[in-house]
Amino acid sequence: MYRDNATSTSSSLEQLQNILDQFPRVVVAFSGGVDSAFLAYMANATLGSDRSLAVTAVSPSLAATEREEASTLAKEWNLRWQTVHSLEMESAEYQKNDLERCAYCKGALMDILEPLAKRQGATVLLGVNVDDLGDHRPGQRVAAQRGARFPLLEAGFTKAEIREQSRFLGLRTWDKPAGPCLASRVPYGTPVNISTLSTVERAETGMRQLGFGELRVRHYGDTARIEVPVERLAEVVAMREAVLSVVTAAGYKYATLDLAGFRSGNLNDIHGSSS
Repeated sequence: MYRDNATSTSSSLEQLQNILDQFPRVVVAFSGGVDSAFLAYMANATLGSDRSLAVTAVSPSLAATEREEASTLAKEWNLRWQTVHSLEMESAEYQKNDLERCAYCKGALMDILEPLAKRQGATVLLGVNVDDLGDHRPGQRVAAQRGARFPLLEAGFTKAEIREQSRFLGLRTWDKPAGPCLASRVPYGTPVNISTLSTVERAETGMRQLGFGELRVRHYGDTARIEVPVERLAEVVAMREAVLSVVTAAGYKYATLDLAGFRSGNLNDIHGSSS
């Protein structure tokens, strides 16, 4: 059985299973990213589909490719899965994009997941890990205050360990690039709206079609600030015309290349940068 194999080869997986076993039923917030995918898989493997439900919140902040990936993974792993529509974009507080944006977003998510979980006698689980504690994540505070639990954090998992264990389990998400919500590309203080998020999504989709899997397109009005790993900066320059084509087709007038390279979450450096 899966449980026996995991217990004999990985104490961290055993610890996570022990934590999950405490819950009669769970609702896992499942974006399709590395962390939530690992948690959804483990919850299903540990508790079974009768006690575990994976839920993907669909909104303009979620790239269409991520929603499709969540659906595909749910089918591959035989997860009990459903989508819900998150309404954070209807919040004026969310749209103004201040330092508490993620708090408003998680509040909107919990507004949906809480009643869903309550009907099933379940607990809401989020894929927060140890590394998230060092970032600006006000949404975690809101989720915890409203009763959500973070089993990966409780089991002491770092992002690297989640990838390592995902690889051990044969999950193809183990090396998937991080894909936070599209609003994370917009500097704090710049309003978030559907048009902006769509522009970012189109630009990033175009860049991925050019072969740049790990990247960010940061939104600065009519300028796209492109981040790729430092070792790939020269490739962007060499493909200058193609890059300009996809970025302008997305709706930007200018494209710049960040010579510091790709830094996940760098707009959250609220102490050392403007956002």
